[in-house]
Amino acid sequence: MEEGTSKSPSHCAGTYGGDAGPDTDPFQWDTREDCEVRQILDRIADKWSLLVIALLDRRVLRFTELRREIDGVSQRMLTVTLRQLERDGLVKRTVHPVVPPRVEYELTPLGATLHTTIRSLVTWTERHQSEIAAARAAYDAREAADAAGSLEAAPAAGRGRPVPV
Repeated sequence: MEEGTSKSPSHCAGTYGGDAGPDTDPFQWDTREDCEVRQILDRIADKWSLLVIALLDRRVLRFTELRREIDGVSQRMLTVTLRQLERDGLVKRTVHPVVPPRVEYELTPLGATLHTTIRSLVTWTERHQSEIAAARAAYDAREAADAAGSLEAAPAAGRGRPVPV
C-alpha cells in the first residue's frame, strides 16, 4: 500500500459538483490526500502505470518481458506498480504452478477501457509534438535572452562589468 493511502474508500465532498453547490467546477478534483478521485488519478497518471497499461494492450506479458520493454524501471518499482494496478482492478495477475513459477499480467476489461483513453492522449501528443517543440524552443530562447539582459543590466561592483544574477 502506498504511504498515505487509506485502505477504506473515501469519497470527496463536493467532487464533481456534489455537495459543494452549483459554483463547484465539475472538472476539478479535491486536493485532499484522502480523496479517492485524486488517489485514482495519481495512480493512473504515473509514468510507470501508463507504460504498463500501454504495453498490456491486447496481450499477456511476463514480468521480465515488461521490465525489458520499460526503459529505466527498476524491479522494485515495476513490482509496486503492478501490485497497485492489480489492487485497482486494472491488471490481472496469473501465477502458473510450474517450477520456476511463471507469472503473467494482462489488462482486465476495466484496464482495457483505460487503455482507450491513454491511446487518445498518445495520439494527441503525436499530433502536436512539433508545436510543443516549437513552443519549448521559443520559451528557452526568451529565457536565455532575459538571462543575458539581466547580466548586462547588473554592473560589477565599481568596474562596470556584468555580474551573474
